[in-house]
Amino acid sequence: MPDKEKVVISWSGGKDSALALYELQKSGRYEIVGLLTTVATEYGRVSHHGVREELLRAQAEAIGLPLDVLYLPSGPSGSCTFEEYEELMGRTMAKYREAGVLLVVHGDIFLEDLREYREAKLAKVGMKALFPIWRRDTTELVRSFIKLGFKAYISCVDGEKLPATFAGRAIDAELLGDLPDGVDPCGENGEFHSFVYDGPIFKRPLAIRVGEVVSRDTRHFAELLSCTGQRVAGLFREPTGEPGRRRA
Repeated sequence: MPDKEKVVISWSGGKDSALALYELQKSGRYEIVGLLTTVATEYGRVSHHGVREELLRAQAEAIGLPLDVLYLPSGPSGSCTFEEYEELMGRTMAKYREAGVLLVVHGDIFLEDLREYREAKLAKVGMKALFPIWRRDTTELVRSFIKLGFKAYISCVDGEKLPATFAGRAIDAELLGDLPDGVDPCGENGEFHSFVYDGPIFKRPLAIRVGEVVSRDTRHFAELLSCTGQRVAGLFREPTGEPGRRRA
């Protein structure tokens, strides 16, 4: 039997990342070396999602995979520049390539420009991108997510596309029925982001609950809490720095 290909997963903690991981595990063709995420150093939160680093670490532990955190520095503008991001990511990818990892997994679904960007950058260091849920119908994809037993909350919403009342809601059949016309069911256009806390990729569920919803500019963030009352995630400000839109 040939050796399995080594892969690392670009990880946001949301449902699309989780579905990509699920598809890889189901195929049995790959050795998943870990999850790679980016955290804004100044805020200690995941880029574009605003989820605190400690919650991502707890999630990775519950899944049973190592989490590799790439820390994005803060510049004069308060965020990592595009050039700084590309330099850091290039060095990180070179490190993986030296370790025999030639594939990077992404949970993108239909954004062609983002796919082309990822493929071009990886090609420069002799690597390739893998998109396990590419071109899947987003309505069927999220229905499958629910049917498979995944559990997730909406961690933040774009207030220009969804009202604040959607922040903190569970991703379930009722939510799908309530989404306004024009909103992608997977939030692929940046309408919302999510955080997964249980499902078939988990060895054990995370015990969390939703706290208050805080609005900043046009974004509405749900605060995630442990069931013991200890604050484990405060979603108050969306860090920037990484180009493109990290999947929901």
